[in-house]
Amino acid sequence: MAILPLRAVEPGGTELRDAWLDQIRAELEQGQDRWELCARTLTEIFHPGLAGAEIARLPLSARMALAILDARNVTLEPEYYSEVDAERFAERKPLLWMWQMFDKSPLGSNVDLGVKFRRLLAPYIFARVGRNFKCFHNVEVSFGYNLEVGDDVVVHRNVLLDDRGGIVLGNRVSISDYANIYSHTHSIVDQKDVSTLKTVISDGVRITYHATVLAGTHVGENAMVGAMAVATRDVRPWHVNVGIPAKSVRVKPNAPPEAYKTTLRAPPQQGGL
Repeated sequence: MAILPLRAVEPGGTELRDAWLDQIRAELEQGQDRWELCARTLTEIFHPGLAGAEIARLPLSARMALAILDARNVTLEPEYYSEVDAERFAERKPLLWMWQMFDKSPLGSNVDLGVKFRRLLAPYIFARVGRNFKCFHNVEVSFGYNLEVGDDVVVHRNVLLDDRGGIVLGNRVSISDYANIYSHTHSIVDQKDVSTLKTVISDGVRITYHATVLAGTHVGENAMVGAMAVATRDVRPWHVNVGIPAKSVRVKPNAPPEAYKTTLRAPPQQGGL
């Protein structure tokens, strides 16, 4: 197979782009009201002609369209979960809403602008984010504050990162389009019986197209979960797992000898008498 590095692309309008991003960055760094920042930014994106308009004079439908751009007038799914930390989520809610609605606008499909915009918001939403984070459009995050992201992580289009129980993405992780990573699961007896389990995607892992990683799974270093696979249990380092449920079908040819060991985690320590 050929090595195909990405091309260097020089987009137009960079001065305008940088000025807009710098304005948002400055407000966040200065601790400006995030709710107002969200409402104003989204109004300017979707209805620039109505920015600053006298709302009471507008038709009800127009008033509703403007009101829904204010995160105070919407509810997001995590708010209904009993274990949500309401204070921590409230800090992130306007930025999560701005992220989601930005992606639904024409601006969100602009790769250069979109990657920079999401990278700007990520440190204020995630528990941790490393350098060179690259996220494409329509990526959905649940709580935000339970998501840890390492260096040089790439998340492609239409990915779900359900960090309800916690997700850790190690360095150089790549998550392909339409993948799903979960950190909560429901009892097969009673769907209201929910278990939250941290899911760990270790350094150098690839989660490929339409794959799913279930709650509590540990995908080992440099492993790969193949297209359409469902990882229901731990994936050993350097192993390629495919299928439903996902099983190891090969070890990467560049793997070290220890990759052939049969277990991922150390056995529990035996207690003494």
